[in-house]
Amino acid sequence: MKAIVDASACTGCELCVSLCPEVFEMDGNVAKVKAEVPASAAATCKEAADSCPVSCIVIA
Repeated sequence: MKAIVDASACTGCELCVSLCPEVFEMDGNVAKVKAEVPASAAATCKEAADSCPVSCIVIA
């Protein structure tokens, strides 16, 4: 499973980083994916995508 962040839409709220630090990290003022989604973080990664206020995270 992979996560993709649309950096042009990200507002930098850091919610994804706080929910799933295994996958997301901040790169300045926007979130980025730092690793492929491990099985142990699948649920929290999906929660981060669903909770994103601007819906800029896609799980594939």
